[in-house]
Amino acid sequence: MSSVSKNWIEDLPRDRLIAEFSVWSADLVRLADDLARVDPYVDILHIDVADGHFAPAMLFFPDLVAGFKRVSARPIHVHLMAADSILLSQIDQFADAGADLISIHGENESVAVEALDRLEQRGVAAGMVLKVETPVKTIEAYLPRLSFVTLLGTAIGVKGQGLNENAGTRLAEAKGLIAKVRAPRRIVLAADGGIREHTVPILRRSGAETVVLGSLAFNAPSLEERMTWLRAL
Repeated sequence: MSSVSKNWIEDLPRDRLIAEFSVWSADLVRLADDLARVDPYVDILHIDVADGHFAPAMLFFPDLVAGFKRVSARPIHVHLMAADSILLSQIDQFADAGADLISIHGENESVAVEALDRLEQRGVAAGMVLKVETPVKTIEAYLPRLSFVTLLGTAIGVKGQGLNENAGTRLAEAKGLIAKVRAPRRIVLAADGGIREHTVPILRRSGAETVVLGSLAFNAPSLEERMTWLRAL
């Protein structure tokens, strides 16, 4: 099983957009080949996990994460979209599988503190994600415990949507909250959903340090040219 540096979040690029590649947009029939193809450009592998209740989709599972750890040296970020009743058990399963970062949702309010406690106990970096309709201030009380904050720019668990018109404003608000908190660690601000060629510059100017790349990367006519463009923003 491959491992990453304990300081991998601190070591992420600060002078360009961090490249976070969503496995959901890879060729799932030829997954290993597709991940090998993009690997030279990847900073983080992003794995969406949805239980079919909290989010309408059903994907992915712990064995997949464990498989990635055997073939990739890239940090793995699990975006956990699970109902409160199963959230803690899901954290344990994905921590056992080797996730380097697990993001829960701010909407998991009834178990959020316990979930962050569990992540700390397991030695897994903690992140928090907010749906488009959830006030950005929801993250404020949790910020000292977080390493990642991800704001969704589309409805949860559905591919191919356009970017919400408030996405840029919300990122700027989150950036301001992060700047004010006395966090003991780096907090990375991420944008997920509605990631298109015309929206990435907007998200970057609004404060995003990483965008979760799906078809924009995996379906690029030239991945090298696409990533050169992305890193120049």
